[in-house]
Amino acid sequence: MSDNLYQLLDLPIDATTDEIRSAYRELARAIHPDANPAPEASEQFIELQNAYETLIDPEKRRAYDAGLPIALTILPLSINSLFSRTYISQTDEPQILYALCRLAPPGYDLTGPGTPLNLCLVIDCSSSMKGELLDTVKATALELIRQLKDEDIISIVAFSDRAEVIVPAAAHQDPHLLQTSVRMLHTSGGTEIYQGLETGYHEVQRYRSKKHANHIILITDGRTYGDESLCEHLAEEAATKKIGISGLGIGGKWNDVFLDRLATKTGGNCMYVTRPKDVDTFLKQKVAGLGMSYAEHLEYEFELGEGVELRYAFRLQPDLTPIPTTSPLRIGSVPRNSTTEVILDFAIQPHVSKNEKVALSTGRVYFDIPSRINPLDSVRLDLIHPTGKGMDPLPPPQAIVQALSSLTLYRIQERARLDVAEGRYNDATRRLQHVATHLLAKGERDLAQTVLGEATHIQQQQSFSEDGDKRIKYGTRALLLPPKT
Repeated sequence: MSDNLYQLLDLPIDATTDEIRSAYRELARAIHPDANPAPEASEQFIELQNAYETLIDPEKRRAYDAGLPIALTILPLSINSLFSRTYISQTDEPQILYALCRLAPPGYDLTGPGTPLNLCLVIDCSSSMKGELLDTVKATALELIRQLKDEDIISIVAFSDRAEVIVPAAAHQDPHLLQTSVRMLHTSGGTEIYQGLETGYHEVQRYRSKKHANHIILITDGRTYGDESLCEHLAEEAATKKIGISGLGIGGKWNDVFLDRLATKTGGNCMYVTRPKDVDTFLKQKVAGLGMSYAEHLEYEFELGEGVELRYAFRLQPDLTPIPTTSPLRIGSVPRNSTTEVILDFAIQPHVSKNEKVALSTGRVYFDIPSRINPLDSVRLDLIHPTGKGMDPLPPPQAIVQALSSLTLYRIQERARLDVAEGRYNDATRRLQHVATHLLAKGERDLAQTVLGEATHIQQQQSFSEDGDKRIKYGTRALLLPPKT
C-alpha cells in the first residue's frame, strides 16, 4: 500500500471521476476481507475506502491535491489544444471544427544523453539499387555506425527476393567488423519487401525494450508485388509491440500509398527523395530525431461524442504524415526540446449543437518515457467545446489558419488522386489547377509547374506520372514544415 492516494488506487493524478470509481470497484473486489484471507486485508480495505472517499469528493480532492509535493502534481506530458472557433454555433446545419493539439515535455531543453536506439536498417539491394544509389546508402550507414553510442543497438538487413542479416542486433559491436559487413553489400534480384521487413522485425524484437527507441527504417526504390497484405499485418503486429516503422522511398517507382500505410500503422512516417545524394540528409535527420525523443509510442485511446465524426487527422510536427482516424490514434513520439502537433478535423451533427457543450472526443494518451524507471504513463485528453448562438465573430487562431492554408492544398491533391483512380479526370485536372494557382501565390513556382505538368499528363494519359504524383504529394506536405526546415 502507498501513502499517495493516487498510487494506492493505481491512478494518474488527472484521473476522472469515472476512472476513480472503476479503479476502486476493481481493487475492492480483490482486497475485500470476504475474498482475501490475508491478515492485513481488513486494514488495506479501510485504506482503500479512505482513498476513494477522498478522491471521489471534489472538495476533498482539491484539498488533498493542494498538499501534494509539486513534483507529484506536474503531468508527465503537457497538452495544449486550440480550436478553430471560440464556440460551436447552435444551428440546424452540420458543422466542421478543427482542433490543434500540441504535446510537449513538461519543460523544454531537457538535458541528458538522449534515448538509446534499437534500430534496424532494412536496405533494398535489388538490381535497381545498383551504382550510386546503393553506394550512398552504404556510406550513410557507415557514418551512422561511427556515431553510435555504447548503449545503442543496431542491425542491418539486406533484401531483394530474399533477406539476409548483414549486421545482427547487438550493442558494443566492433565498428571495423560492422563497416566491413556494410561494404560487402551488393545488388541482385527483385524486390520483395516482406522478406526484408520480417527479418528486420525479428532483429529489433531480440532487444526490444521500453528503454530504447525501437524502430525499423525501410529503404527502397521499388515496388513489392503480392506480399502487401503480409507487410501490413506485420506492421499491425509491430505497433502492438511498440516497434515503429518508417520508410524512405527513392525515385519515382516505389509505392508511396503502400509505404505510407505501413508507416502510419506504427506512428512512423514516410520520406521521399528524388536524388541519391539526398538519402544521406534524410536518413541522418530521421536517426537523430529517434535519439532525441522524450516520449515514445504515443497512442490516443478515445471515444467520439454522440453526433461527432473524426474525418481526418494529420501530424504536423515533428514530421509530417496523415494518421488513421481509428482508436487508438498513433501519434508517434514527442521530441525532448520541441512539440508534437496534430490537427484533427471533426464533423458535428446539428442536434448535438443544441447542448451547452459538445464532447468531440474523450480518452487518454498513453506513452513510454524511456528515461524513467517505470516508462509507461498517460495523460487525459478530453476535447470538449462550448456552444453559442449566432456565428462566432472572432477569427480562428493564427496557428490553425497557417496549418489549414497548406494542409488544404495537400488534401486537394489527395482528392485529385482519388478522382483519377475513379475515372474523374476532368475533376482531377480542375483540382490540380486550383492547387497550382495557390502555389504560385505562395511563391512556390517549381512545385506549381510540376502540378500543372501533371494536370496535362492526366488529360493526355488519364493517369499521374510515377514521379510527378510523388513530387506533388510530398511537396505539398513539405509546405507544412516550419520556415528554413
